[in-house]
Amino acid sequence: MDPLGAPSQFVDVDSLPGWADAYEAEQLDSHPNPAGKAQVDVRSPFPYRKDINAKIILWKGDVALLNCTAIVNTSNESLTDKNPVSESIFVHAGPDLRDELQKLKGCRTGEAKLTKGFNLAARFIIHTVGPKYKSRYRTAAESSLYSCYRNVLQLAKEQAMCSVGFCVINSLKRCYPLEDATHIALRTVRRFLEIHGETLEKVVFAVSDLEEATYQKLLPLYFPRSLEEEIQSLPYLPADIGNAEGEPVVPERQIRITEKPGVPDDASDEEGLEADLSFIGSHAFARMEGDVDKQRRLILQGQLSEAALQKQHQRNYNRWLCQARAEDLSDIASLKALYQTGVDNCGRTVMVVVGRNIPVTLIDMEKALLYFIHVMDHIAVKEYVLVYFHTLTNDYNQLDSNFLKKLYDVVDAKYKRNLKALYFVHPTFRSKVSAWFFTTFTVSGLKDKIHYVESLQQLFTAIPPEQIDLPPFVLEYDARENGPYYSSYPPSPDL
Repeated sequence: MDPLGAPSQFVDVDSLPGWADAYEAEQLDSHPNPAGKAQVDVRSPFPYRKDINAKIILWKGDVALLNCTAIVNTSNESLTDKNPVSESIFVHAGPDLRDELQKLKGCRTGEAKLTKGFNLAARFIIHTVGPKYKSRYRTAAESSLYSCYRNVLQLAKEQAMCSVGFCVINSLKRCYPLEDATHIALRTVRRFLEIHGETLEKVVFAVSDLEEATYQKLLPLYFPRSLEEEIQSLPYLPADIGNAEGEPVVPERQIRITEKPGVPDDASDEEGLEADLSFIGSHAFARMEGDVDKQRRLILQGQLSEAALQKQHQRNYNRWLCQARAEDLSDIASLKALYQTGVDNCGRTVMVVVGRNIPVTLIDMEKALLYFIHVMDHIAVKEYVLVYFHTLTNDYNQLDSNFLKKLYDVVDAKYKRNLKALYFVHPTFRSKVSAWFFTTFTVSGLKDKIHYVESLQQLFTAIPPEQIDLPPFVLEYDARENGPYYSSYPPSPDL
């Protein structure tokens, strides 16, 4: 405790500058961007979010001194590690902490356990154990480190904590490369805040002199502070950015940590050898899958359970996703046929598909499918809407029904569940007939989501005009066919 009348050594998180504060001050002092808002066709999988940035603090200092709901301690399996973070926490918390840790009976790698903060300013301490790093077991280390951050955040959510102060969990003693570990830390926190952001008000990354530069370098990739910074950071994102929760996804090498290693979580849902082995990593050798053709035969014969079908579909999707992240898709991106824009009246993300920009006969349609998955994987984790501009398309741009069926079959269930509307803009009689046939006889569950939109004015009743970037030829066509509208909306320069 501080002597009576002495200033407190503890630091209130509310007094610390936020991640975006210094940047915004710099922007005000610098010259404004003459181009205004940057135009971008493909957004980062970690788009600029002012609300999320407001929760992030990067602070150079001792995590033990933070006055927040909980701080994080990195330790070993017996919770007796002597590293600078742990030793400082023990010194400031007092002897009662060691007594309580003995009651926990250790902590496994990747787990998180809770104790009181005792003499700390923080009410709680969340203890976690980072992995020992060896390059030959890199995937296991990545999964374990992800689990550390995810389990800490989950525990904070369950305990209704307002703020969490993170130390750098990957200690030097455990040989984890700092930059690799920082990628995992930042993207896991980012994904958690995207999904559960309402549960946390502040997340502090407490770093040392050695660690600060790496965090300063990588934070803009996952928490860009403007659209310009998002665009600048996009080329520097690693190939593996994890799944919707930030978890590493490498199907060929994936190792998952379960509560009871050796026992599948849903053993009761499946039968036979398939059930006994389905929880092992998704590589064919690790899973001991054996004859894949036999599995497909069983599916056709209706002999595999629904749970087994879902797992196999998820493995197939993960393979497509992994390939999409490894492939050079710049030629498909340059077509500007698929891009993210604003939000609709319900706050749902709007994705635009421009039919005229898809030269079906000239491009590799499998690469087009990979590009769709690459762009949409992080979008589809939340509710979204699609706007398809059929404007001025012809046979040269018509997507084959077999391709659409393959796309519908390949994508993850979240795409279908979270797609809330498909606005079909400027349809023709022929396209309406084709869409009816496709949604009636080829796929199910899509027909009720399609809305045929004859004019942009009609579209703007669902999506405000300032929330959607319209191709100039669509504006021209609609003005010609339906007359001028919304004088406040800037017309195309060619009109």
